[in-house]
Amino acid sequence: MMHSTPAPGAADIGSHTLKQWLHDGREIALLDVREHGQYGESHLFYAAPVPYSRLEIDIVRLAPRRDVRVVVYDDGGSDRTAERAARALAKLGYRRVHRLAGGIAQWQQDGYAAFAGVNVPSKTFGELAEEVFHTPRIGARELAERQRRGDDLIVLDGRPFTEYQKMSIPGGICCPNGELALRAHTLVKDPGTTIVVNCAGRTRSIIGAQTLINLGVPNPVYALENGTQGWYLEDLQLEHGASRRYDDGVAPDELPTLAARSAQLAERHGVPMVDVGAVQAWLRDETRSTFLCDVRSAEEFAQGSLPGAQHTPGGQLVQATDQYLAVRGARIVVFDAEGVRAPVVASWLRQMGWDACVLKEGVRAELRNDAPAIDTPIVPALSDAGVAAALAQGAQAVDLRPGMRYRASHIVGARWSIRPRLDRLALDPARPVVLLAEDAAIAAWAMEDLTALGVTDVKVNTGTPAGWAAAGIALESTPAVPTDTECIDYLFFVHDRHDGNKAAARQYLSWETNLVKQIDERELAGYRFPAG
Repeated sequence: MMHSTPAPGAADIGSHTLKQWLHDGREIALLDVREHGQYGESHLFYAAPVPYSRLEIDIVRLAPRRDVRVVVYDDGGSDRTAERAARALAKLGYRRVHRLAGGIAQWQQDGYAAFAGVNVPSKTFGELAEEVFHTPRIGARELAERQRRGDDLIVLDGRPFTEYQKMSIPGGICCPNGELALRAHTLVKDPGTTIVVNCAGRTRSIIGAQTLINLGVPNPVYALENGTQGWYLEDLQLEHGASRRYDDGVAPDELPTLAARSAQLAERHGVPMVDVGAVQAWLRDETRSTFLCDVRSAEEFAQGSLPGAQHTPGGQLVQATDQYLAVRGARIVVFDAEGVRAPVVASWLRQMGWDACVLKEGVRAELRNDAPAIDTPIVPALSDAGVAAALAQGAQAVDLRPGMRYRASHIVGARWSIRPRLDRLALDPARPVVLLAEDAAIAAWAMEDLTALGVTDVKVNTGTPAGWAAAGIALESTPAVPTDTECIDYLFFVHDRHDGNKAAARQYLSWETNLVKQIDERELAGYRFPAG
């Protein structure tokens, strides 16, 4: 099989070598640099999604240490996305970048599995946890009947508020999984009240219910089998736009008891409690990656956090670890403000195979951390009126917004594209280009690629269809353009399950429950459930 020349600073490695590296106990960042839709259709088990269109924006957050071992891959085809990504990483100072020869196509040809969907290690973990702990579950029909009878029960939705608002179980209250240890008792006063935890599918239902059980709450606790999708498949009515959520207040005199309960749980799972001195030394260690993860709510994080910490709401960190951490084998330091939530999150991360610990001082720690940063190229901004003027003078408009947004409404004559495929546009380098983007940083890095293609007169607009229309710019919608095949940024199989598509919902649930059957012995051994 022919492969293109490796990018400067990157060495090609084969599938068998990569497989060994993934299980050798040393740090490795495996990056799938294709776009979200491509990643979701098929990817390697431990791969973090780092689309080339966002590579420079996300890489320092996901893999901050420049000397970490990195492997990038694409589909092995003509796009050469991995080659471009390797060059970009080398330019950013990453010194140990490798490329999977032949991409995912060669990986599969060599006999290794590829996985559809997103957050695969976390979702596989949820399925395994249900098997290991025998987490009680309740079906949608039985829950609906109990609600109809007026039984003493409460439904807690373990997802973030924005997800909860899209669709929820009637009467359900939003209490994200990461908040359960701190907030559930404020919602459930009577130990006889049955608690049902739900999410959209399965993982957060299971982990949320098992969290309460592990904490020793006296109530009967169940996971809603298949979540809102299971409810919908039983032809039961979902709520849309609900606004019920947990109360922010927790009585200060209750915190010591809650913290002691969480500490006991953490101790049972071998979670280390470390002080600020140890973490400070880790952050200075140039041979190991350390992630600071603030597991509090978005509102708390917005009021201030530790330097270099990222917001990783506890339930989501367990549910979607690969969206926050790309370095397998790294240290994870989780913290909160009161010592109730972080120990619980860390207990789950340890079982997932991560080297996770809790910072004793929490958000009050006096920590110095010179977090690495990347300077985004400066782009000339163009107002909506400026776009109208530029188009009237013959500028070429390139729309970098998500493909589905382009379909819904875009400027007449604007061509949709995405960073790895800009070279396919065959732009006229003698004419100005206007990049239309929701995120100026995405446009800035796309501008860098256009410059390399010889297009030098580039400006950026971050407007909206409403603003463009107000500026007198003609708009149109094209439901079939870009085509499904061209929409490499959109994963149809995940999104369609929420759009009234029962077949897609069934396919998704079948995929989720079958994940455990797809992993091999070494991937299974990476999880660390308690013995017995």
